[in-house]
Amino acid sequence: MAAEKKRQLNPLDLYDIRSELTEEECMVQDSVARFVDSEVLPIIREAFENHSFPKELISGVAELGLLGSSIDGYGCAGLNAICYGLICQQLERGDSGLRSFVSVQSSLVMYPIYTYGSEEQKTRWLPALASADAIGCFGLTEPQGGSDPSNMKTVAKRDSDDWILNGSKMWITNGNLADLAIIWAMTDQGVRGFLVETNSPGFTAQEIENKFSLRASVTSALFLDNVRIPNANMLPEVAGLKGPLSCLTQARYGIAWGVIGAAQACLAEALDYTQNRILFNKPLSHNQSMQQRLADMARRITAAQLIALQLGRMKDQGRMTPTQVSVAKWNNCRAAIDIAREARDILGGAGVSAEYVPIRHMLNLESVITYEGTETVHQLVVGKELTGVNAF
Repeated sequence: MAAEKKRQLNPLDLYDIRSELTEEECMVQDSVARFVDSEVLPIIREAFENHSFPKELISGVAELGLLGSSIDGYGCAGLNAICYGLICQQLERGDSGLRSFVSVQSSLVMYPIYTYGSEEQKTRWLPALASADAIGCFGLTEPQGGSDPSNMKTVAKRDSDDWILNGSKMWITNGNLADLAIIWAMTDQGVRGFLVETNSPGFTAQEIENKFSLRASVTSALFLDNVRIPNANMLPEVAGLKGPLSCLTQARYGIAWGVIGAAQACLAEALDYTQNRILFNKPLSHNQSMQQRLADMARRITAAQLIALQLGRMKDQGRMTPTQVSVAKWNNCRAAIDIAREARDILGGAGVSAEYVPIRHMLNLESVITYEGTETVHQLVVGKELTGVNAF
């Protein structure tokens, strides 16, 4: 009897995470993967090189139901948290800029409207945002604030039945694309969220140029000069930093899944390159040191996948905490950026060419590891959980 052929593991999924997914989750993963392969990968290198967001992808993203995918009703798909994570993972396998676009629209714009908005706000905006008839952005970070959102200088003052907003926001994804901005401002009631249409008098967005990261993404500075909006545009169901921080928790969850896609793309490139690159009369992949490096990359991806999967399960069960999200964002971003750098180095001189994906993912991940809370911020969140002491 012939010996049974040894089963070949998927090098990008050593623990067979795929087998843990439901039929619906597999369908979502596959449909987004096909979209990335057919629509994103053929154009994303040129978009990155030209410092331009590929707007032609927006309609396809909307048609797949990827915008506000976890929201029930209002024209949204009503998918679970695992599905949203898989969406982010596949999109970031294409490029962090595209995943950022979807993250902002879904987690930072649609989520606060759905969770904290009035029924009138939900009815007006959520269907339009789901279909990409409207694009949104999230205005929290300020030039002097960075990791300290409590140091907010943007203010909103009541004037009869209106609010007058003054201030500025920085590093705002989708800013120059947006029809609607969720602006967080200090009021006499504490921090409040406001829905500001970007064609409002006194509102301007200025695109940030000369980025060497997230080049296939629109990043902007926002300026508010006596912008007048009606009281009906204030998010009624939340006050204080709880509002914006809860939105960041949603976005960080998606990032923890998304960066796995970037890491997988880099490992796939490194595997292909080392199997086909001949040095000293043998493929690079035949060297012990190279196999050790590739194995370490696969180990990191496996750990990140397991963390993301359990985090998604807890989110679907209503048990996820911000500290657990911080662990995942911290661990998975660190793993992804280290893998991208390692893959870049493995490719040698070819690694600095955008013809190969590691350099693009490596540069993008420099932003991803910073935004939605730096690595240090997440370390201190976990440290506070462990010790009970706030060291910020």
